[in-house]
Amino acid sequence: MSDNELKLNINGKLFTLDADPNMPILWAVRDILGMTGTKYGCGAGLCGACTIHIDGEPARACLTSLKQVQDKSVTTIEGLEADKLRRAWSEHNVPQCGYCQSGQLMSAAALLSKKQRPSETEIDDAMSGNICRCGTYTRIKSAILSAAESSNMEAEL
Repeated sequence: MSDNELKLNINGKLFTLDADPNMPILWAVRDILGMTGTKYGCGAGLCGACTIHIDGEPARACLTSLKQVQDKSVTTIEGLEADKLRRAWSEHNVPQCGYCQSGQLMSAAALLSKKQRPSETEIDDAMSGNICRCGTYTRIKSAILSAAESSNMEAEL
């Protein structure tokens, strides 16, 4: 056993990695585990492309070390269960280049898990750390509102 052996819970599966504990989880997920849905954008936590969930909370994978996620549950875009949100994304034609989409979806899913009927202001606040170079912000907001409405209609049935 190596001094750098780390046990990680990612998308509900346990992984043991022999890696530097200070390595950003972004690189472990992408380069070691081959889950390339989480994107590298700015490397400074400013663009949101690398957003993951740690114990259900959105976090920037480029700034989060492996040692920070020990004994925590990590969810990447590959493990995100958000079918209504994904359908709304498609129905509202959100993606253009698509690069930011995994981070956008992760932030939107975190919001909807906490707030079933978010206001437009709450959506703006939750999504403010995610940059879309294609400028699809209006469609992103519409998709989030649509997914929330869809979930609320099903709950009322």
